[in-house]
This record gives sequence, C-alpha cells and structure tokens, in this order.
Amino acid sequence: MNKQADPFLVAESNKSAGPIAWAEVGRSHPHESAILHVLGEATYTDDLPELHGTLHAALGLSQKAHARIVSINFDAVKAAPGVISIYTASDFPGTNDCGPIIHDDPILADGIVEYVGQPIFIVVAESHDLARRAVRKVEIVYEELPAILTPVEARAAQSFVLPPMSLKRGDAQQALQNAPHRVTGKLHVGGQEQFYLEGQISYAIPTESKGIHVYCSTQHPSEMQHVIAHALDIHSHNVQVECRRMGGGFGGKESQSALWAAAASLAATNLRRPVKLRADRDDDMMVTGKRHEFYYEYEVGYDDQGLILGAKVEMVSRAGFSADLSGPVATRAVCHFDNAYYLSDVDIKAMCGKTNTQSNTAFRGFGGPQGAIAIEYIVDEIARNLGKDALDVRKLNFYGRNDTEGRNITQYGQKVADNVIHELAAELEQSSDYRKRRAEITAFNAVSPVLKKGLAFTPHKFGIAFNVTHLNQAGALVHVYVDGSVLVNHGGTEMGQGINTKVAQVVAHELGVSLGTVRVTATDTSKIANTSATAASTGADLNGKAAQDAARQVRERLAEFAAKTYGGIAADVQFYAQQVQVNGQSIPFADLVGKAYLARVQLWSDGFYATPHLHWDSKTMTGSPFSYYAYGAAVSEVIVDTLTGEWRLLRADALYDAGNSLNPAIDIGQVEGAFIQGMGWLTTEELWWNKAGKLMTHAPSTYKIPAISDCPEDFRVKLFKNRNVADSIHRSKAVGEPPLLLPFSVFFAIRDAIASVADYKKNPPLQAPATGEAILKAVEAISAG
Repeated sequence: MNKQADPFLVAESNKSAGPIAWAEVGRSHPHESAILHVLGEATYTDDLPELHGTLHAALGLSQKAHARIVSINFDAVKAAPGVISIYTASDFPGTNDCGPIIHDDPILADGIVEYVGQPIFIVVAESHDLARRAVRKVEIVYEELPAILTPVEARAAQSFVLPPMSLKRGDAQQALQNAPHRVTGKLHVGGQEQFYLEGQISYAIPTESKGIHVYCSTQHPSEMQHVIAHALDIHSHNVQVECRRMGGGFGGKESQSALWAAAASLAATNLRRPVKLRADRDDDMMVTGKRHEFYYEYEVGYDDQGLILGAKVEMVSRAGFSADLSGPVATRAVCHFDNAYYLSDVDIKAMCGKTNTQSNTAFRGFGGPQGAIAIEYIVDEIARNLGKDALDVRKLNFYGRNDTEGRNITQYGQKVADNVIHELAAELEQSSDYRKRRAEITAFNAVSPVLKKGLAFTPHKFGIAFNVTHLNQAGALVHVYVDGSVLVNHGGTEMGQGINTKVAQVVAHELGVSLGTVRVTATDTSKIANTSATAASTGADLNGKAAQDAARQVRERLAEFAAKTYGGIAADVQFYAQQVQVNGQSIPFADLVGKAYLARVQLWSDGFYATPHLHWDSKTMTGSPFSYYAYGAAVSEVIVDTLTGEWRLLRADALYDAGNSLNPAIDIGQVEGAFIQGMGWLTTEELWWNKAGKLMTHAPSTYKIPAISDCPEDFRVKLFKNRNVADSIHRSKAVGEPPLLLPFSVFFAIRDAIASVADYKKNPPLQAPATGEAILKAVEAISAG
C-alpha cells in the first residue's frame, strides 16, 4: 500500500502538513450502538413494528430420535383457536433443504425424523401464543428406528456424515517406536450451546412481483437469500434479506437461521401476509445445533526433556444427523491440533459421527478449540509424567523463531512467518508472576488437605481465514452526501462484536473525518450481493478492507477536484481532522464535498477485497489456508474443594495479540467475553441427552452458562504490542474467535489442583466440561491409586 492510500501515514511522513496524532483507527471508541443498548432503543428483529395483518408461526417438533412417520392427524390443530394455516414439506414449491454445503438437511422432515426436536410442520395463527399452543395438539404415529446418540457409538457403527479425514507428515509410527517415552489416553470434550440472548427469529413480508423481504437474525444474509429462493423456486433477486443487528450469534446463526427464514417465507408467500417466526428458548435449543462434542484417542512419543517426537490422534465429533458445517469444523480441528507447537511426525484422523441428535454447527472457534485442547491435554500429561513444570514443556515445543531452526512449518505445510509466541509468553510469564505464584501454590497445597489451588499457563496460535478459499471476499458501499456526512454499507453483520464501529473508524480515517460523521446501515442483500458469513474472525478484516477501498476511491476523486480547484498536485492533498489541506489552504471537508457535487464529481463508490495468497487442497489437507495467525496466552489460578467438587477462579491474566488494534476497548472486551464463554464450555456448560435421545438441558434452568459471580475478581487483560506481518486492515489482527482458547488455562488449573491430591505424581482423568461431578470423579480416581 502506498502512502497516498492512508492519510495518517501521509501526515506522519510530512509533519508540516498537520498534527500527526490525528487518527480514527487505533483509538478506543465506544461501540456504535452502546447508548442504544443501554437505553433499550437498539432495535432487533422482534422489535420492528409489525405491519397490519401480521401473523405468527410456530414449528411442530418430532418427539422421537429416529422414526418413520406413519400418520399425522391435524384435526385438533386446525380446530385450535386462531389457526390460519398448516404447512408441511410437500408445500415447498422448490427444494425442501437448508444444508449449507451438502443437501442433506430438510427444512421440514419428510417421512423420516432423525432427532428429537426436528421440525415436521408449521402452524400459522393470529398470535405467537396461539400458534405455540396449536402445534402441541397434533397426533403423530411413529414407527421407531434404531438411534445412534454418541460419537463413540457412531465410530463403532461406522456412521459418518462425511468420509473420514486424514493428515500425515513424516512417519509418526516410527517416531513413536523410537521415542524414549510414550503417553496414550482418551479424552472427551463436550459440546456447547451458543445461548445467544436473542433467539432465532425471522419476519417475512411479501412484496410485489413474487418478492419477499425477510428481516432475519442471521450471520449470513446471502445464504438465507439462497435458501429462501431455492425453497420458494424463485430467483435470488426476488429475495431481500436484512439484518440491522443480532443479539448474539457465536456461529449459531451462520447456517441454522436458514430453517426459520425459509419457514416464515413459505407461510408469508402463500398467505400474502407478513409472518413472524420467533423461537421460544426451549424450542430454539431443541431444534438447533451446538458446538461439536469431540472424543479423542491419542498416542504421543517424547524425549526426557518433554520434546514431542511423534503424535497420533483420532478425533470423532458428534456431527448430528446431517453434515451442516461439520466438514469445515473437522478440518480446522485437524489444522489446529498443533496449537503453538511444532510437530515433526504426525498422523491425525478426524471423523464426523452421524448421530440422531441436532445437527451441530459453527461455534466461536469453529473446531479450532477442539483441535488445540487435545495437544494441550497431552502436553500437560507429558509434563506431569516427567515431573516438570508444564510451562517449560510448552516452551520447549513452541514453533521456532526463524527459518534456521527448521521448526516453523505446520503439519499442513504452511510456514509460520509471524511467530511471536516466545516473546508473548515471556512477557506474560513475567507480568503474571508465574514462577513465584507456582511456588506459593505448591506450599499452600502441602498444608491444605481439602482446599487445593491450581495454576496453569496455556498459549494459543490461531489461523485467520475461512477454510474455503472463495469465502474470503467482501464488498462495501460508501456514500458521501453534500453536507459531508458519510453512509456505509458492507456485507458483515453486527452481533455485538463491534464490526460496524470498526468499519466506520476505517472509513472515517480514510476520508479524514470524525467518527461521528460516519454511519453504518443495516446489512442488506439488495445493497451488497453474494456476501460471506460474518464468521471465522474475518468480519473486520474483509469488510474493513472493502470499505477502505470504497472510501479511498471517493477520497482520490476529491483530491483531484481539490487540486484542480485550488492548485497543487492531487497526491499532495491531505485529509484529516475534518479538513482538506491543499496547496497551503485548509478547506473544511463538507465545503469541498459541496463544491465537488456542483462540479458533478462522483461522491460514492463500491469497494471490494479478496484475501490474497490463500490455497488449500482438501484431498491432501495441505496448503496455506490462513492469512496469518493470532497469538495469545493466559494464566489462571483456581481453588478447588476436593470434598464437594466446587471451584472458583481466583485470578486470570490474559495477553492477546491483536496486532495494531483498530479499537483497543472493543478488542479487550472481546477477549474478556471470549475468555468467560470458553471457560463456560470447559467447566459448567454440560449438554445431556437421555437414553431416548431427548436433549434434557434445553433451558436456563438446566443448562448453566457462566454468570457474573463466575468471573474472577482479579481479571487482567492486555493487548500484546505487535504489528501484523500480513497486510491486514491497518495491520490489525482478528479478535473474535482466537481468545476463546485462552481459558484452556482454567481447565488445566483445575486439573493441576486435583493433581496436588496425589502430590502431582498422577494425571487426573479429568474430562470436559469439568463440572463438580467430573472434578469429584477425577479426585476419587487419583486418590484410589
């Protein structure tokens, strides 16, 4: 990028031009909707004023895990108060499918049901309450079929939604045979409910000429557009999908909002009236997929110092009844098994188990956390087997700092060219007083028979980009109005993470105006077409670059006009602090814009960005799938009651590499939120299905997410000073998903506390989530000898 492409760099290179401190990126601006959130004025899909004649829909759900539908009697449903209409799979004029990759996921079950909670029919009534009451009056006769419920059962039955994956480098078996030491074991890591505050919802409004306008709480408006168009057998240009903001997504609204959007659209199109489909929390959790549960079997060889020489691992995920995004999730798990460690000889297998449960989907981290936690568990075992501090073993296995060490190529063949894990870990080790606290905790445990403290330091390396190369693209529109105000539209969706704030900062910075001058409008498929999902931590990277491209074009036109009007050279014109510096004169930005309009200068532009240098061979599982890596590390200290299994996080120190942060305040908030959410996954959030295949943890009363009381009183989060090697937007780094790996330190601190019961000489068989019951089982296991 040349200096003319960044007004801040221009000012920096020419101090006489003006204050070099001016910038709108890199500053801690509040979230653009913060005040609206506090006042309750931020509108979500259910807050939109309902048009006259709006009807409400509800879904009729399967009560069996796997069965053939023998008969359905709707008589009582039709007779229920307020019922307008009923729809089944046969009513879709197009394709009854909402699978994002493989078309194996019906919108409504047709003849066969494959999990408890699968939607079978739609009831439309005059109110939300009447629709919900009516669906429960249906009479369905089932012929039950055998059901597979766990990933272990799926592997035994060779029941998979996709062919198994395999990645090998070197000769893992030979390395294992030659290794002085070996560790083998099994690990189970549970899934996680996204538990967004705003549930799944779509509001479909029929428009002229077979059109449909759908307000949908979704991370992927373009995919909703495609699914609706295919389901209704109409062109995509007849479907407009709009999303101003979501009350959380976390991946749960990437693909799985499609079912709700299609169902509402079918009813609205047929009845020619607006239809809203809003999921009750219980129905939402019963219908939708979650983070993939994983089961692992591993064998690793290592030397006397703890250096890993060879590793074999087999992972099986609970995919659910259909493929959904299980393939990309498994791929990312394979690519993140190394985490921050160089593995010379590996044999990694991943299987997506087909089970008669909800079809699992994207969740913050998208398989990365499931891949990385396995190697962290293994390193933790190696350290304890050798009687070493786990941090020393981790540091020994880190990727090398440079080419000469020969330890900077991942198992899938990508060069780790931006490695800062050594420096970052050293900084956190010192700032957290890790060594001193380790000694203090060991001394405490020696004299405390019941309450045990634990400490753990865990790092992460997380790749940024979509696994599928073509998804790494984005578009944007920038409009400058005659009063100097700026309107931006881009393909990303706002789910609370601050993407609109960051994109507005980028545009304001590019045009040299204040952030208050820029407004970002709702994501809309009629404005930006063919967008990618706001996922994979790429939202600000992709859409920020696209918006920057659009703003740059407008700025360059204004610079040319200014030079023609006031003299000088366009390349020397500078934009900052609401002023335009041209040929020794300072012109208010709004004044220049007004004059440019009269001179018929185009004051709007589209922008586009495609991430360069990405390639991936899914057959060999090799290539360079990531634009760059985001690094981080955390230290957690816990105290565990070994008689009850209760525990508390006393202190957490986190250091995260956000590159040149676009907005430090928002980024720190994202790290804090990811830490607590990841801690919930690994400690309290337990999904449980009964023997009949029904999810029993489907409400806040039975599913425990972290609360404010679970947050540590001493919570220290800092951003690591760094500059992205890759040409990302202003050399920043993504901050959505990677910090969810930081609370690995909580899980391993709990394991460390349990290990002290046996004087740190045994590896506690602790599984995740580390609930009170799991902690007690692990304590009993190592106490029993």
